[in-house]
Formats: sequence, C-alpha cells, structure tokens
Amino acid sequence: MKRVFLVVLDSFGIGEEPDADLFGDVGTNTLRSCFQSPYFKFDNMKKLGFFNIDGVEVGEKEADPTGAFARMREASMGKDTTIGHWEIGGIISPKPFPTYPEGFPEEILEEFSKRTGRGVLCNKPYSGTVVINDYGDEHVKTGNWIVYTSADSVFQIAAHEEIVPLEELYDACRTAREILTGEHAVGRVIARPFVGSTGNYTRTTNRHDFSLEPTGDTILDVIKAHGMETLSVGKIYDIFAHRGMTDYVFTSGNTDGMNKLEAWMDRDFEGLCFVNLVDFDMLYGHRNDVDGYAKALAEFDSRLPGFLSKLREDDVFMITADHGCDPGFKQSTDHSREYVPFVVYGKNVIPGSYGTRNTFADMGATVLKYLGIENTLDGTAIEMLKL
Repeated sequence: MKRVFLVVLDSFGIGEEPDADLFGDVGTNTLRSCFQSPYFKFDNMKKLGFFNIDGVEVGEKEADPTGAFARMREASMGKDTTIGHWEIGGIISPKPFPTYPEGFPEEILEEFSKRTGRGVLCNKPYSGTVVINDYGDEHVKTGNWIVYTSADSVFQIAAHEEIVPLEELYDACRTAREILTGEHAVGRVIARPFVGSTGNYTRTTNRHDFSLEPTGDTILDVIKAHGMETLSVGKIYDIFAHRGMTDYVFTSGNTDGMNKLEAWMDRDFEGLCFVNLVDFDMLYGHRNDVDGYAKALAEFDSRLPGFLSKLREDDVFMITADHGCDPGFKQSTDHSREYVPFVVYGKNVIPGSYGTRNTFADMGATVLKYLGIENTLDGTAIEMLKL
C-alpha cells in the first residue's frame, strides 16, 4: 500500500528564476533572506540534501545526503498560490490570471454591492494588515465591505466579525466568485475577517479562499478516479475548488497543520496526502518578517524527524513550495518569481541530485508514476523512486 505525503511550504522560494525581471523580482531569494536570520536552523533538511540543490549558495552541503532533491522552475505565467499549486498538480497555465493594479472596474463593484446589499471601501492594491487599520473605522461605522487586491490575481474582502457575520462574508465571497468570470476570472476570492478596535484591528484565522475551478484534471482528480484516496490538509481543498478530494481538514496555521499531518500519517490509505503550510507566506513573507519566517522554517525542520519516523515501507515524503515571497525584499511584500525546492525521502527513494526541472508539473507526474497511474497531464516523472 503506497502512501505519498506532499507538503508545500507556502512561498519558500530558493532564488529568482531567469524571467524574474518580467515580474519585478530581480534579486529575490527567500531562502537567502531567511538564512541570514540568527533563528534559521535547517539541520534535518540539510541531511536530506537541501543545501545540495542546484543554485543554492547558502548552507553547508551534505556529503552523503539521504534524500533525493531537485530545483523546480515554474513554467506557468504567474507567481501566485493557485497557479503554483495547479502546476504541481499537472496543469501548466500559459496565460496569467488578471490583476488589478488600479483597482477593479466600477461595473464589477456595482454588481457586487447590488447583490450583497453593502457598499465598497478602498478598491486598490493594499497590504492586508494595513488596509484594516486604514479603513477599519469606516467599515465599522458604515458596514461597507473593504475590498482590496495585490500584485496577485485576488479579490479580497475584509469585514469585522462583530459587524458582519462570518457566513454573510463567505456568502459575499461566493457572490464575487460568480461575478468574476471571463476576462475578470481572478485566481482567488478571499474572505479576510478581522476583529479589534481603532488602531488595533487584527485578522483572524477564519480566512477562506474561493478559487477558480481548475481548467482541467489534476493529480487529485486522477488519483481519486483510480479508486485511491486523496487527503487534503490546510487550504489545498480551497485552492482546487473542492475538487478531487476524498477527505479534507482545514488548519489554523503551521503548527496546527503539522499536528494534523502527523495524526493523518497514522491513517491506513493508499494514495496522496496533500498538505499546505500557509504561515510562511501569510504571516511572514507578506509582512517582510525575516526572523518570523526563519523561526517557522526551524519549527518545520524540528518536526521533520517525527514525520519521517512515521513512514511505512512504501511511503514517500515530499517537500516543496508553490512560489517565493522573499521577506527580505524591501521593494515589495508580494510573491516573488523563484525556483522552489523538491526534496523527497523514503525507503524507495534513490538519493542524490536530479538537477533543475523545467516545470513544477514534474512533481505531480512523479506522484502518479509511483502510484502506478498513467500520466495524461502536464509534466514528466522524475526517475528518483523505485517502483
């Protein structure tokens, strides 16, 4: 019985891609920024061969790595969560999702207001932690939605939990998702609830993502169609628009996600457990918090031996990311166009370097081949596993 655990360290890039200039990301390197923090500790990842990955110029290389590893380049035209995860799952997106550096068109907002019964504040790119403090008082007074975006393809709606019930906020997001189609089909509509009072508004853990439905089958659809299980931990369920999963669980952050992953490693199943650990991106990358990011990486590294000790004879444990979000890149708090790592461990893994791959989709193809499923999606399997 083969089980694959695929863990996404959300936004953990390892250096700019060759086309980073097209995205305004020249000079970005999430790993390098975190490595400079005194809180960075990655000893267990080092043993697997993490610092031996192509292009990684920090850290000490492992003489005899126990894992297989590769550097993954994104083939899709984007650098956001949805496009990155879809590509891991076997869909390359040659056309970028729409972005709105000047805010959303009035006809979109008018329709949204009409259907939800509330007005709109802001409507411009904004930091999520700053926007609630700049517009929070007006929102509390008027009840109007705080609508904002970023460099990514997102329509974000912030509302105070004591002013707007969570279910009303979620319904508003579903309405926005229905409106944002065709040329305005953004990658995600995101509910951003918050609490607090003047000068001290803070976001809660009740965030919810409403993603565009994948444009084709993903490894989740294919694995499920072959009668195997597809388990989701964290926001994977939302990223793939609730499609292709046999079971799922949401998380309140990295620690909760790792606890739930560890618990699910005791389950008997054949197939894939797909995990997203969101704090790297949400709490630290987007806030230019280098030390916070480094501490979160150290926490994951400290938990790694516990995960690996639970692996069974035919289990494979995979670690990767979906894009970058360099906390040391002061020109921006947005995602960055970076290579991502792919580190794999298990008794059936053939240790060593597998170079640089041209698409994240090779990861999904590798999962399918190991599970004995013919790949009809994008990507080519990496020959790093004994079948």
